[in-house]
Amino acid sequence: MKRGQLRIYLGAAPGVGKTFSMLSEAHRRLERGRDVVAAVVETHGRSKTAEMLAGIERIPPRMIEYRGTTLPELDVEAVLRRAPAVVLVDELAHTNVPGSKHEKRWQDVQELLDAGIDVVSTVNVQHLESLNDVVEQITGVVQRETVPDWVVRSADQVELVDITPEALRRRLSHGNVYAATKVDAALRNYFRPGNLTALRELALLWLADQVDAALAKYRADHKITDTWEARERLVVAVTGGGESETLVRRASRIAAKSSAELIVVHVVRGDGLAGVSTQRLARLRDLATGLGASLHTVTGDDVPTALLDFARQVNATQLVLGTSRRSRWARMVDEGIGATVVQESGKIDVHMVTHEESNRGFRWSSLTPRERMLGSWSAALLVPSLICLVTGLWLDRWLDLGGESALFFIGVIVVSLFGGVAPAALSALLSGILLNWFFTAPRYSLTIAELDNFLTIAVLLIVAVAVAALVDVAAKRTREARKASRQAELLTLFAGAVLHGADLPDLLERARETFSQEAVSLITDTEMVASVGDDPPTEVIDAFTAIEAGDDMHWLLLRGRALSSGDRLVLGAVANQAAGLVRQKQLQAEAGAAQAVMEADKLRRALLSAVSHDLRTPLAGAKAAVSSLRSVDVEFSPEDTAELLETIEESVDQLTALVGNLLDSSRLAVGVIKPQMRRTYLDEVVHHALMGMGTRGLGRVALARVRVEVDTLCVRADGGLLERVLANLIDNAVRYSPGDSPVRVTAEHTGKRVAITVVDTGPGVPTGMEDQLFEPFQRLGDRDNSTGVGLGLSVVRGFVDAMGGTVHAEPTPGGGLTMVIDMQACDEQENE
Repeated sequence: MKRGQLRIYLGAAPGVGKTFSMLSEAHRRLERGRDVVAAVVETHGRSKTAEMLAGIERIPPRMIEYRGTTLPELDVEAVLRRAPAVVLVDELAHTNVPGSKHEKRWQDVQELLDAGIDVVSTVNVQHLESLNDVVEQITGVVQRETVPDWVVRSADQVELVDITPEALRRRLSHGNVYAATKVDAALRNYFRPGNLTALRELALLWLADQVDAALAKYRADHKITDTWEARERLVVAVTGGGESETLVRRASRIAAKSSAELIVVHVVRGDGLAGVSTQRLARLRDLATGLGASLHTVTGDDVPTALLDFARQVNATQLVLGTSRRSRWARMVDEGIGATVVQESGKIDVHMVTHEESNRGFRWSSLTPRERMLGSWSAALLVPSLICLVTGLWLDRWLDLGGESALFFIGVIVVSLFGGVAPAALSALLSGILLNWFFTAPRYSLTIAELDNFLTIAVLLIVAVAVAALVDVAAKRTREARKASRQAELLTLFAGAVLHGADLPDLLERARETFSQEAVSLITDTEMVASVGDDPPTEVIDAFTAIEAGDDMHWLLLRGRALSSGDRLVLGAVANQAAGLVRQKQLQAEAGAAQAVMEADKLRRALLSAVSHDLRTPLAGAKAAVSSLRSVDVEFSPEDTAELLETIEESVDQLTALVGNLLDSSRLAVGVIKPQMRRTYLDEVVHHALMGMGTRGLGRVALARVRVEVDTLCVRADGGLLERVLANLIDNAVRYSPGDSPVRVTAEHTGKRVAITVVDTGPGVPTGMEDQLFEPFQRLGDRDNSTGVGLGLSVVRGFVDAMGGTVHAEPTPGGGLTMVIDMQACDEQENE
């Protein structure tokens, strides 16, 4: 019998719609005339999912009794008797009730497939066996029900069902996934944006691996022998010229096809011959960022060596270069950067990309100094010889000695313009000899019969040397300008890094990379401030290059290749920038200290303003009650006396709470709170908090509204501080919730954390102002603006922070405010 086909809808998270997608597929198959039945469909109370079941034949589940409870399970025998073409079986990772034919539902599915029945099923990514521990680490939730990966891999079709975390959280908020009472806890715990993003990435990566495996099987079946490459890293070298953007885009397409990481590198020539403007470099950086690449700058006199060193340093597998812009004749003299890189690249694959700037023809400025000198010596020999040949064969019959001398003058000047005094002098001497031998009487003899002829040769030599010297001076100035341009480019690079927010390690790393150093460090006479690279130098004597900063306190130490004087000049500026960053950090620390003093002064002024009223109010009430009781003119009934005594007690309680909050705020401000962290059971802490509130005057009727649902959970905390925290929160919730509405205190265990919530149904606070509740002297929404200095929640946050937890406020669905405290759960192995 032909085995049935398995189609699985893989959900990135609960609630993404995998069951809905399964039912949609069932309707599509029904419309095509297929025999489809539903054996197990878990709607989880979702109305839209239940509506999709309409029109699909259902096979009743098998009811199994277990420990006094009757539970439904997949009836495999009923499905086999019905023998449909397609059966829907939801929740593939489900564990069957003891007493079932198989332990796991996926085993039931295997039996149905063996019977030739096609199965459409669902599973969430967190239930895959290989991802079980990863999901637990991310979400803190242990998945008890799992399915072996091979079961899902063996499916004929696996389709990912996924939506964005934001959309899924909106779906939960609208009540489309869980009941309203479970929405808050779900959004705070499992369905946090970070959890959903991580689960989504896990699902995509797992499915991508299965696609690779399927493609590998296809290649094996079709005898495709090419092997798979590991993830690659591609480096594209740019000069900053007009072709740079073309190269980066082309490299991006190459990287996309091989799923490679893309790195853009610009090599700054040590001789300054190839520079790039700040504007063009900024455009390249924006382009690289837009394509998901990073832009790096390195410097070196030998471009091929610097480029290959960088490529090997970043472990590149591919290198993209533009074809040469030099002419064919120039490449005959020197094969160029591209050919050198290809020859020395080793295991790095090199791509040569054509562009519109290639083969633009000969340009003297593009020649290297070595090529120019070779050209000057060649011209010194060829130009006089060519003039002599042309003059002797064609022009001698029409020109006299003056005209022929003028031709040799022109040739000497042309050679002198190539640069180099020695080639120019050789050209002048050779021209004089040729002129004297072939065209001066007596011909074919070196004898000079007339003084004018001798003067002609002397003038040739003088003019040649003078012009060549001027050309050399101009070339030297040009080289100096180019080197200055290179230094300016590097200085702009480092200054831009600082302006864009690079910290000290980033700046040192950029210097290490740019100058191809092994390690860079910044030190003072007493300590190492920062360092990057392997085995950074710790003393000046250990460094290959040492640069002193301008503040006479810091040294920039480098270990690596030797640097030129120009590089040292640039690094001097880098050392000053690094010292400036250190000084800036110190100033920020000083500014922070000054800000703390200002905040303390502000706190004192606000405290005086608030306390001036809130201390006098309960004092005045207590004073009036005591004066009345002591009065001999009025006789009070027992009821009146009790009421006055209650007034005194309430006033004293208010003063006690106010003074306690003030003292706690003071202790938090000076940092003397040192919590004693130990195993703390929440039911005991809440009980003590409620008892303390009762003794401080909160009535039994008010306390009766508090619903405590913390089970037997425990946290690592300071019991006394946590009791104060809960007392403050419960007091706020009880006092300012309307009528007889209950206040709920709940706790939920999630992984290694416990979330404690205090939920009220009061007026709440305006959206976006939840964090302001925890600032001193804030009374928003849930707080009565007529009493209290607004220190309670500030103290709550301070205590919770001191215990290593967090506290925040959320709107209660339907109105009100929910305070959430997140604490570390107890270690189960911890001693009592």
